[in-house]
Amino acid sequence: MTWLIGIDEAGYGPNLGPLVVAASAWWVEDEFRVSSFEWREQKTGNVLAVVRKRSATEFDLYSRLAEIVSPSHSTTHLAIADSKQLYKPGSGLRQLERGVLVALNGSGTVSANWVALVGRYTPEVPWYADYDCLLPIDTSADEISELSTRFTSACGFAGARLHTLQTRMVFPREFNELITHFGTKGAALSHVSIGLVREVVDSLPTPPPQAPRSLFITCDKHGSRNRYLALLQHYFPDQWIDTLAESGPVSHYAWGPNESRTEIRFRTKGEAELPVALASMTAKYHRELAMRAFNDYWCRQVPGLKPTAGYPLDAKRFKAAIADRQNQLDIKDTDLWRER
Repeated sequence: MTWLIGIDEAGYGPNLGPLVVAASAWWVEDEFRVSSFEWREQKTGNVLAVVRKRSATEFDLYSRLAEIVSPSHSTTHLAIADSKQLYKPGSGLRQLERGVLVALNGSGTVSANWVALVGRYTPEVPWYADYDCLLPIDTSADEISELSTRFTSACGFAGARLHTLQTRMVFPREFNELITHFGTKGAALSHVSIGLVREVVDSLPTPPPQAPRSLFITCDKHGSRNRYLALLQHYFPDQWIDTLAESGPVSHYAWGPNESRTEIRFRTKGEAELPVALASMTAKYHRELAMRAFNDYWCRQVPGLKPTAGYPLDAKRFKAAIADRQNQLDIKDTDLWRER
């Protein structure tokens, strides 16, 4: 039994709106093809043997799901790629929405509106209190249904199944508290991300006794950070974690017996792997929906106000424009503004 888990975030840089970290977890059938293994020498005592070392590339989901999935914009296939490729401000949510809602359907979660998808995560602030909208927004329910059928069929044929899509939304008050607690924005992101890894790993079905289970986890790198061992040890305290690499391109760790090994990599351009790309899209879709609710509220409060994506320069313009109304409504900065 093999699991592939991808983690990514959206909204790390802005001053307004949530930071969102998402994870996708896939089960794939084991295939013991010699060509899909890496070979290496292993010496035990005086005996030198050539052994096969399994790698995550053996389970390339882009290849397995080529019948339905495209790694770029598509009108006929399901685009699953880095969210920055699929969404630009003002371009609409269609490409993001198709991938995320179809994937949610594939994992057994049907979200027909904002409240079902996001509402349970939101704090008690006025821009989320009465907001709701039907989903999908920029595509049709019929298209989502048709693509969901094709996606489920293609996954079954390819020996792959999307087990879960999980999302962690961190709104301004909590975001600021995390930075105060951990000291830096980067440390806060790392803790949220690895905490989500632990939640997803704990959610996986328990394998039968003695049955092997391999986990390959990929996280997009957290800025320039190269060392994650202490963080992993904090969230997986019962494991002896081996450091396999710590460098600019990739930091690689592993634990567990050979027959049930867990490997986690923090790598640049992690979205090249489908589970990470889907996590990137999911995080971005949730953040964009949250910003729609935020902008809808404030544009009703301040006539003529131009919406914002929340990034630093424009966020300052937006905050100055709403300042008087914010004071009248007695809305605290701690619920609105991310300090870093």
